[in-house]
Amino acid sequence: MLVAAGLVLLVLSGDFLVKGAVALSLKLGIPALIVSVTIVGFGTSAPEMLIAIQSALEGAPGIALGNVVGSNTANVLLVLGVPALLYPLDTGQTDTRRIYLMMMGISVIFVALAFLGPLYIWHGLVLLALLVVMLADNFFAAIRAQKTCHATPIDNHDAEPSMPTGRMAIFIIAGIIGLPIGAQLMIDGAVVIAERFGLSQEIIGLTLVAIGTSLPELATTVMAAIRRQADVALGNVIGSNMFNLLAIMGITSFFGPLPIAPEFLSFDLWVMLASSALIGLFVFTRLSITRIWGVAFLGLYVVYIVLLLHR
Repeated sequence: MLVAAGLVLLVLSGDFLVKGAVALSLKLGIPALIVSVTIVGFGTSAPEMLIAIQSALEGAPGIALGNVVGSNTANVLLVLGVPALLYPLDTGQTDTRRIYLMMMGISVIFVALAFLGPLYIWHGLVLLALLVVMLADNFFAAIRAQKTCHATPIDNHDAEPSMPTGRMAIFIIAGIIGLPIGAQLMIDGAVVIAERFGLSQEIIGLTLVAIGTSLPELATTVMAAIRRQADVALGNVIGSNMFNLLAIMGITSFFGPLPIAPEFLSFDLWVMLASSALIGLFVFTRLSITRIWGVAFLGLYVVYIVLLLHR
């Protein structure tokens, strides 16, 4: 019951936060690229941030790391797989090569730091420094794009620049208040499940918590697929994955040290890398993510979950 209540509150609060943040950014005239890669990506990663910090503070570091690694895997196989079953994602009209290569570089660096673990403050400083570089690069890229063409608003979560200021404030405040409460409920429930059923914290983080905190990304990507906005769908997934590794693990490392379980080094981190690399097939060839690919993605994710539970 705690997990279910936490999931519901996380999804609703994350949705409120994204709606308010996107509406505010559009009202202020921030370019669409900044909104899709940064604000939306960070907004949908907020649950992972709170789960990771709460887990580290409460002596459950396995859930913190498992949540981030599992969410990055789920963001590709689950979050792109489900929308593709509804509406194929046409990636031929979008160019995400630069941001994709950045994500892969960050993923490789994170795996290297994990092998130098446990994660201490200096690991966190490296990740946060890379976060600043990533944000600066995207900001200047958006400015360059704005010089050549007018920024177009994102039709995401029905957010509009004309949304009343009071309504935006309510959405943002509700999201900020609801997210930590939902995170606390979910952590309490997840720890109880781990203890009563003999499952490790790492398995709980990689499965139940990771899927739950990926629901905001899933909702955003489904809306993008319905509206035929493949750039928003890919940008959300890629941006969220970068925020998960840089912002969440960077900040959580300050509450460490965070030990790295052997299973992560031998299996889970490599699955995360492989799933991230899979996006490159569509980024560089401009292949559409059709329903067949959606079935393949979901099939791979089911196999991964079965292997985790068997382990």
